[in-house]
Amino acid sequence: MCLYPRTPAGTRTARQQSHFLDREAAAQDEDGVPVPSGVLDAPGWGRDDFIMASREKRPDGEGRSPGVMPTAPSASRLYAERYVVEEELGRGGMGRVVRARDLKLDRAVALKFLPPGVHDERQRMRFEQEARAAGALNHPNIVAVYDVGEHEGEPYIVTELLEGKTLRAVLSDGPLAPAEVVDLAAQVADGLVAAHAKGIVHRDLKPENLFLTDGGRLKILDFGIAKLLDSPRRDIRTETGAILGTPAYMSPEQVRGLAPDSRSDIFSFGAVLHEMLAGSPAFQRDTDVATACAILNDAPSPLPAGTPAVLVHLIACCLRKDPADRYGNARDMLRELRGQDGHPRRRLPRNFSLFIALAVALLAGATLFMKRMLPSSRTELPIESLAVLPLQNLSADPAQEYLADGMTEELTSELAQISPLRVISRTSVMQYKGAKRPLPQIARELNVDAVVEGSVQRSGDRVRITAQLIYAPTDRHLWTRSYERELRDVLSLQNEVAQAISKEVGSKLNSQQQTRLLASATRVVSPDAYEAYLRGSSHLDNGDLQKANDYFTQAIKLDPNYAPPYVKLATSYYFQAFFNMLPPNVAFPKMRDAATKALQRDEALPEAHGVLALVHLHFDWDWAEAEREFKQALQLNPNQSDIRHEYAHFLMAMGRMEESVAESNRAILLDPMDTILTACVCWHRYSAREYNVSMQQALRSVQTDPNLDWTHIILGWDYEQLGKFQEAISEFQKAVALSHGNSFSRAALGHAFAAAGKREEALGILASLEKSSQHVYVSPFDIALIHAALGDKGKAFEWLQRAYEERSTFLVYMKWEPRLDPLRSDPRFQQLQHQVGLPG
Repeated sequence: MCLYPRTPAGTRTARQQSHFLDREAAAQDEDGVPVPSGVLDAPGWGRDDFIMASREKRPDGEGRSPGVMPTAPSASRLYAERYVVEEELGRGGMGRVVRARDLKLDRAVALKFLPPGVHDERQRMRFEQEARAAGALNHPNIVAVYDVGEHEGEPYIVTELLEGKTLRAVLSDGPLAPAEVVDLAAQVADGLVAAHAKGIVHRDLKPENLFLTDGGRLKILDFGIAKLLDSPRRDIRTETGAILGTPAYMSPEQVRGLAPDSRSDIFSFGAVLHEMLAGSPAFQRDTDVATACAILNDAPSPLPAGTPAVLVHLIACCLRKDPADRYGNARDMLRELRGQDGHPRRRLPRNFSLFIALAVALLAGATLFMKRMLPSSRTELPIESLAVLPLQNLSADPAQEYLADGMTEELTSELAQISPLRVISRTSVMQYKGAKRPLPQIARELNVDAVVEGSVQRSGDRVRITAQLIYAPTDRHLWTRSYERELRDVLSLQNEVAQAISKEVGSKLNSQQQTRLLASATRVVSPDAYEAYLRGSSHLDNGDLQKANDYFTQAIKLDPNYAPPYVKLATSYYFQAFFNMLPPNVAFPKMRDAATKALQRDEALPEAHGVLALVHLHFDWDWAEAEREFKQALQLNPNQSDIRHEYAHFLMAMGRMEESVAESNRAILLDPMDTILTACVCWHRYSAREYNVSMQQALRSVQTDPNLDWTHIILGWDYEQLGKFQEAISEFQKAVALSHGNSFSRAALGHAFAAAGKREEALGILASLEKSSQHVYVSPFDIALIHAALGDKGKAFEWLQRAYEERSTFLVYMKWEPRLDPLRSDPRFQQLQHQVGLPG
């Protein structure tokens, strides 16, 4: 867990303490089991291996420091077929810790396992409990767990490797200044909020289990005796009456052998804060028994004179004997520690006022000098892109998950509109929901500078959002704030969060953005309407369009002035038209009506302009209005990947192929994990008749997501144009299976049969489509393509005329569609293209 190199003499430095050692003198574990001294004897390692490795020479000829293992893997030095053990970091408590290199991800890690030998069931269960507890957490103030497993009967856990020292080592130099205590305490409280929200109690909070990194980040360590409050595995709980913990920091209920809860951690938190200020534990006595009696009966030792009142009050509340008299939860402590601006309080004693006045005067002079001598800089941490990670649902009801997901989308949308940042689409970030990956790794995968993470908690008609802005490369917290509102004021809440983040990263709003923010800051929404809207959005994401429509219609009835449900309803109709679920001449008028009503209620809603542009494109065939609406939407929200994606379709219909591909690539930059967008780049290359390029891209997309029917269809089209008909038929058959036999996929298969000369199979598909058309919509454009491949031009133009009359969605792509090539020389085709109004 901590980076623990040794000096050439093999001794430790003050900044190289292992946070797994309860102390240097630890010679036995918490159950009294002796821990043998000596060099590493981990499973898979022999003493001779260790000695031989330590004598190896570096490339420069210098001897390797004792105890530092080589990084090159070998069969004898490989642990669990993945980790190369390099150095023992320490022993104590539950086991041993070594520094290792993860060969799979090529990174240094900390590897912890039980002492060698026979382990009883209690030890194994407690180790398993540590792994499960720590693995359930993903928070910057809690050490990250990467892996858990068992090797040759020995359980192990893999965590991040930290550089710095324990709080115990920090306190060895004496007590801390109040301002520093507030900062560190806020970080501990933040970590406890996350742990307690997962039902996890640490039960052994002490300076040895708090680690301060060289970057100033405090990490809570060693959930080795943590207790899962709601664990279904009742057999892994420590029996009632067992006393687990460190006496000087134990709560009264722990001393009595009672089952602790989160309030026990609050007591230990108060004891640690007391020691940070006073330099000695609040109840320390000569013996453990005397210390335990003091915890049960005595008042804590006095704090130093001049301790800020906020800390005196907070510590007193934490150290109350009765758990019911303490803070109810860690969040209340955090609220005490943070001011209204979301930053830790810095209240200093009054006798510091003269010092502060002098310091301010000196600082002002220095600042003036620096401004004259140095170029100005907005921030040392340039942030040009960010992602809003899935907000965590902290509500008691798991059914409220849709609320957290919906507010993730809304906050993303707000941020995308009010700042010049590149903001990653929700589609990509939702793939990290529940993922326990380090933030720097997520940022690299999404190609962003910063991330926003947080939580949503609903209680009745009140909702609370906690958000944190983190500079991803160094995992540094820049800003944290909590907001609480009535659900009817949720729009202004989201707006306020987005503004604060935008301000924090130095973004300046233009006049249009300022006007929009002013309007949304005062807008209210019916709580029931908002809830129906979010539920509808959830069903829309899952492809259940009918349920989505029902919820959007309900939201509109509950609050007719709330614009977003109209937009989502219009989007649902578009999906139904595009994928042959509704006739276009039914779906697009409904779509226009919904989009128009949305704009009447909020003319600056970018998504409304985007769906109206689609109506102009596919139904009105008004190319100028379509492009105007697309550009208006992108001006309002340049980060809307869906709008850029649809604008790329418009450019493709116009035959502006390179622009189309460029716009599609911009959409992918905003939504890098969306495989549909990647597949559409293949389609754009297909439209440019670059079949080999499209095929290669489609093959890569299929490897990434083999269950996306759209990619198989595009790949099938490529194979068709390259004359690889059997491969095309195979891809279309996969698409039919994946799409549960929808008419779009079956029509593509029918065309491939016809192009391959398999007339009977093609006619069979035609018959099945005609039969299906009695119950569901089947696009006449698709049927026309099959007739064209069969060489029946009369039937093909007959069905194309029907497609023209009902505005078939794909008709706008007739200018370049290669499957229509057999008809292009016919005057009827020229006439049809003229009627559609496509540019020549």
